[in-house]
Amino acid sequence: MAGGSGTRLSPITKIVNKHFLPVGKYPMIYWSLLKLKEANIENVLLIINQDDRPLYDKLIGDGRELELKVTYKIQDEPLGIAHGVSLAQSFVGNSPFIVLLGDNLFQDSLRKAVNDFDVDPKMGHVFLKKVTNPMAYGIAEIDSKTNKIKAIEEKPANPKSDLCVTGIYLYEASVFRYMKQLVPSNRGELEITDLNNQLIKEGQLGYQMLNGWWIDAGTHESLYYANQLINGDRKEPNHE
Repeated sequence: MAGGSGTRLSPITKIVNKHFLPVGKYPMIYWSLLKLKEANIENVLLIINQDDRPLYDKLIGDGRELELKVTYKIQDEPLGIAHGVSLAQSFVGNSPFIVLLGDNLFQDSLRKAVNDFDVDPKMGHVFLKKVTNPMAYGIAEIDSKTNKIKAIEEKPANPKSDLCVTGIYLYEASVFRYMKQLVPSNRGELEITDLNNQLIKEGQLGYQMLNGWWIDAGTHESLYYANQLINGDRKEPNHE
């Protein structure tokens, strides 16, 4: 997922998509692609804005230089993450797939999780990380008896935990039927949290904790932290 206007990083994002901004020695979007490559995923669909297509063609093209096979799909309107994921249905076919938000950077390898998901009976899997400011994220409430996710609440005023649902999702192709049942939220978007909550109701959402650092690099402060993390100058972000 590499569309979005990046308003939190304005004014620089008035002239360049945030996914092209430098993090360490690479543009931000490279880190997601490298994580997919590390997990032995070769076929990648980038969901992007129409205006950015020429720049993606110049920077990444068909992915050959990164030893990937990259294709593109245009998300014409900012209708939410779940809407963007729904555009991948024909690309995915009947295969399980992984969704990465292009401004989420993280340390953990995804290889084992991807391999394990091939034999996982659940339709979805999310990755959680403890944060110090849970009111800023989608937060998972865990049932202490069953150790399963009870619910996910988006930017809660009174968080029930400090476990953030990061922008990394594994799904079976069968989730597309649930996406068709989603209705727009108050902000007019199809929310990935609503999709995940539906899977929770069906007993179809697993999870695991990220052990290494993770950061949403979509603000000026977090982009600065992300550069420090990538360069090894900082161990953990503040998540503020």
